[in-house]
Amino acid sequence: MHNSDRDLLPEGLEDRLPAGAAAETRVKRAVLDALDSHGYDRVQTPTIEFEKSMASRMAGVQPRRMFRFVDPASLRTLALRSDITVQVGRIAATSLAGAQRPLRLCYAGQVLTIKGDGLDPTRERLQIGAELIGSDSVAAAAEVVAIAIEALQAAGATGISVDFTLPDLVDTLAAKAMPLAADRIEAVRRELDAKDAGALVAQGGEAYLPLLTAIGPFDAAIERLAAIDAGGALATRIAALREIAARVGSMARLTLDPSERHGFEYQSWFGFTLYADGLAGALGRGGTYAILGPDGAGDEPATGFSLYPDPLIDALALGETARDTLFLPLGHDPAVAARLRAIGWRTVAALCADCDAKALGCTHRLQGGEAVAV
Repeated sequence: MHNSDRDLLPEGLEDRLPAGAAAETRVKRAVLDALDSHGYDRVQTPTIEFEKSMASRMAGVQPRRMFRFVDPASLRTLALRSDITVQVGRIAATSLAGAQRPLRLCYAGQVLTIKGDGLDPTRERLQIGAELIGSDSVAAAAEVVAIAIEALQAAGATGISVDFTLPDLVDTLAAKAMPLAADRIEAVRRELDAKDAGALVAQGGEAYLPLLTAIGPFDAAIERLAAIDAGGALATRIAALREIAARVGSMARLTLDPSERHGFEYQSWFGFTLYADGLAGALGRGGTYAILGPDGAGDEPATGFSLYPDPLIDALALGETARDTLFLPLGHDPAVAARLRAIGWRTVAALCADCDAKALGCTHRLQGGEAVAV
């Protein structure tokens, strides 16, 4: 009996065939080139680290989502990275602790999780991002949002929209303007995120109901949020959102959902989600956060974003067209072939007399020193 199990991949993992791999290469190069043009230096991090290092450097990191195992050399628990952001934070706090701030770094690599996100079973994804370490100012936030939009556009995404949020909204209001018992804060935050008015009231969050109206296109939603006022508790945040919107409003559609929490486990006062036309789900998220400072000496502010461009890559792969490819028959002149490759030709050399140019996917054949269509 044929054993088909040897050909299976685990749930949530997949191969990229030539069209997809080519599209991924272009997307990665385009995004990294865009980040480099704005002064973000690329770093590379290991796929595996000590679990304690990745779990303790930033609030909100979830070790239970990581693949973990014991290192036979050190007998300590290792983990496959589920988020590169925390690794960049480690680099900033150790090897680059003495570098001038703000420090601009970027990265690209695969990340893995034990389970997919919601209904999406994917467990391995490409993550590309940028971190601006040493500042979570309004200017830093505006720069990061603008660069994220530019990077997606360079990669081929169209119709980009950005949804702003205030991840610490409930904590800010619960402290004074709309008091909540400590044991109610998480429940109110959860029901606001779910947009469940009935459950919100049941959890003691009736005062928070007006926040459910401050959702939608940015200009209208920010006015509704400002009208809530909350004793001025949100004044600085509202002013910051307006300033960021003024910087990036011409680049993308802007919306506001101030109580959105999904995907913002470690962001502080500002967060944003990126979408594009024709692609399901979010293409990335970003915002302000804090990392453990050098030598554990307090938190250091940072602003950044992470793109997860696999849906864009899959869409681009579907439109991938065959490239012009030149067939090199047996006995061809290597110098001529080298000259043609130097001016952009892609070549495939015959290995036997029976090799067929069309069967090998070639569009042209080298004949008399020239490329002739087949």
